[in-house]
Amino acid sequence: MRLRLMPPSAAALTLAAIATLVGCGGGSSSSNPVASKSPTQVVADAKRAADGAASVHVVGSVVNEGKPLTIDLELLAGKGGRGRITLEGLSIDLVRLARSVYIKGSEAFYSHIAGPAAAQLLKGKWLKAPENSGNFASLASLTDLGKLIDTTLASHGTLVLGSTSTVEGQKAIEVKDTSQGGVLYVASTGSPYPVEISKGGGRGGKIIFNRWNKPVSITAPANAININELQRGH
Repeated sequence: MRLRLMPPSAAALTLAAIATLVGCGGGSSSSNPVASKSPTQVVADAKRAADGAASVHVVGSVVNEGKPLTIDLELLAGKGGRGRITLEGLSIDLVRLARSVYIKGSEAFYSHIAGPAAAQLLKGKWLKAPENSGNFASLASLTDLGKLIDTTLASHGTLVLGSTSTVEGQKAIEVKDTSQGGVLYVASTGSPYPVEISKGGGRGGKIIFNRWNKPVSITAPANAININELQRGH
């Protein structure tokens, strides 16, 4: 049995789609000074705060190359993450821990990558591979807090500050990318964490960052099938 895992890397497309939402890709009630800074400084502050965080919940949906994609991930800095991604209706449960990546696809997903007969055999089962193995490496990157933030906030066009509003229950300042469209909302109270990235239009969507520094527990799925052994055996 040979598995063709997610042609061309949907995980890489996920990162790219999140980044293009802006182009640049809870907390205490006390105000922070981001609203008085330049938009470039606000983005830098948001990146610095996120890079120093212990954990975050990332949830939302984007459209990439006309394909709807949703993510719902709990990320733990320096450890890994867990959650679910869905591309064109094909869902995958995902765990990364201790240099290994685990996936459990829906029956439709397994049928897509390995055929109907294999889907019956793999139904309800977890697959395991090293985090740097082929397309699993792209999936692993989705659960890397530092990499996700760096990719999302790495590049941008011309930035301007917008107004302060309440987003997802958090007071936040808008940073608008006037060149590429999209808005990054950065918390204006407590630590200046990213709160939301949004963009309208056919290639838009919304990604929310919340539950910063909340406890996250990640455990390796039991009885996972080693994908390398599975591929060698058929």
